[in-house]
Amino acid sequence: MNANPRGIPQAPFVDDVGEYMKTDTVEATIRKFTEAASKYKFMENSKLQQRGSLEQKIPEIEKTLATIDYLVEQRKSEEPIKTLFEINDTLYAHATIPPTESVNLWLGANVMLEYTLDEAQVLLTGKLAIARGNLKDTIEDLEFLRDQITTMEVNTARVYNWDVKQRRMEKNLSA
Repeated sequence: MNANPRGIPQAPFVDDVGEYMKTDTVEATIRKFTEAASKYKFMENSKLQQRGSLEQKIPEIEKTLATIDYLVEQRKSEEPIKTLFEINDTLYAHATIPPTESVNLWLGANVMLEYTLDEAQVLLTGKLAIARGNLKDTIEDLEFLRDQITTMEVNTARVYNWDVKQRRMEKNLSA
């Protein structure tokens, strides 16, 4: 069975329903296709959450990287930097930052580490590239999953329609 680069299996398209139905009952086949579509929808929901998380994380990394870039530009200056410091989304405080060679980065899970400005730039540039790559992959996976969901829904409809047609033919033959 084929899969996308991240291992999500490709849904099989039932080209000849009559041939396919020789191996299983209509009810079992429809149940199997519905279950597969549900699994794809579950994966889609997971990827949607992942995309939302990445879309939130990337601007934060970019903003932090821009701040560090500014500190690197200003490090030769002897004058302190006067700025507004973001405490919360809508709450800021005035701050005076003396010339510095290091910053503290919040890594998550209640962990904060001190880095030199150059180390922080390298670290955040790498994290930004990884996050952008993950977002690109996630968007590709979402497109792939939508195609697979559609394929399974089409398969289900084709099997159902085939069954209706077969029942009509049997009814006409018996009448």
